[in-house]
Amino acid sequence: MGDAAASMDRMYRWQRHIYDLTRKPYLLGRDLLISELRPPTGGSILEIGCGTGRNLLSASRLYPGRRWFGLDVSAVMLGKAQANAAERAPAERILFRQADATNFDPEHLFGVSQFDRVYVSYALSMIPEWRSVLEAGLRATAPRGSLLVADFGDQAGLPGLAKLVLNRWLEAFDVHPRIDLRRAMNLGAAAQGGMLTDFRSLYRGYAAFGRIEL
Repeated sequence: MGDAAASMDRMYRWQRHIYDLTRKPYLLGRDLLISELRPPTGGSILEIGCGTGRNLLSASRLYPGRRWFGLDVSAVMLGKAQANAAERAPAERILFRQADATNFDPEHLFGVSQFDRVYVSYALSMIPEWRSVLEAGLRATAPRGSLLVADFGDQAGLPGLAKLVLNRWLEAFDVHPRIDLRRAMNLGAAAQGGMLTDFRSLYRGYAAFGRIEL
């Protein structure tokens, strides 16, 4: 976790203060993911790669009466998340922990072995071992639970110039759309005895949303 944590801390040491404002225009599909969570009353929800806590705060306001958890490899982003939670939703108990998204023990981190909902929002495209994140997320998903993903898509419907500019820009931040996300989610679901029940290409392939049910 050390190298990844240090790298993310360097990247976000200053960006964390403007992250939510600057990402809103282009991290499309996050609010769709939140609307599709639909966790059971009293249920538990984990965000892998929670960053500033923006998604957890939005979801906790939409679905009160649930238990919320977030993990991230970056200590500076977790500090921002905790500050945001204290300021914007002091009544909601959101438990944050630092951990490697590719290999974590939820029981050790949170005292919870599995969650009713697990989701990953725009983190897979930043993590080289992203398939391991899917595997770890599925292991942390309870029976009859769901794992949801939103991230950059395959760009199939974008004009050639737009695709070129987008990928050049993303590469500058070491972000890489996972073109075979659908296949990876299908394989991950089958390995855990689940099913990919929803996969959508959004905004002409700019973004993608997927849902696995166990």
